[in-house]
Amino acid sequence: MAKIIGAILGFLVGGPLLALLGFVVGSFFDRGLGQAMRFNYGAERERIQGIFFDTVFRVMGHIAKADGRVCESEVAQAEAIIAQLGLSGARRQDAIAKFKQGSDSSFALEPQMSDFMGVAKAQPLLRQMLLEALLAMALADGDMADAERDIVTRVAGYLGVSGQEFQRLLDMMMAQRQFHGGSAGGQTSSASDLKKAYQALGVDESISDAELKRAYRKLMSQHHPDKLIAKGVPEDMMKLATEKAQEIQVAYDLIKKSRGT
Repeated sequence: MAKIIGAILGFLVGGPLLALLGFVVGSFFDRGLGQAMRFNYGAERERIQGIFFDTVFRVMGHIAKADGRVCESEVAQAEAIIAQLGLSGARRQDAIAKFKQGSDSSFALEPQMSDFMGVAKAQPLLRQMLLEALLAMALADGDMADAERDIVTRVAGYLGVSGQEFQRLLDMMMAQRQFHGGSAGGQTSSASDLKKAYQALGVDESISDAELKRAYRKLMSQHHPDKLIAKGVPEDMMKLATEKAQEIQVAYDLIKKSRGT
């Protein structure tokens, strides 16, 4: 259809020569449109979700092995995270298998990250969610050992995240943990709670109300389930994003209350 339209327009504008040129250009358009129509977006999204899932749990196993061996507490931590995500049946077994692969001495981080970047190079939100998921797992026991930090830092490097941005994200996530479960550490809000709330949103205390609202909306948009699923984050990883959004909401509400807005 496009080649016919191109030929007609070319003839009307410049006669037979431009008609031929319009036909050729239209042919290329038809070919591209046909390829696009044959492209299975559902299958591609499923492929991306599979690579995301594999990367999360393999690197998680690699982080657990960071100190040379996987101890019982780290296995329990992995099991707790799998339970937190609500994984069961074959999906749970798959997660455990990927974790074991990552904890094996033969596992190489670079090829795994290369596979991930093959689908996430042009997807900054997908890269951010991977790093957030790994940080959440590394911080699950309330602390992150130096060996664990080294691996997550390497992952950040593969993802194109600078050292400064990595530290900023880590500070934000550690602060956000203070608001897990909808609380700020007690019935009353202290100056320390308020400081953590600003850190959780990644903003300075001198920020204006309008800038604060923009920062909050950006964070909430980044953790919106529909957007994340569309980008290729597996649906069973949405619980992490939902909990993160709840922590951000609690921090924001605390700041608004302190400002009387």
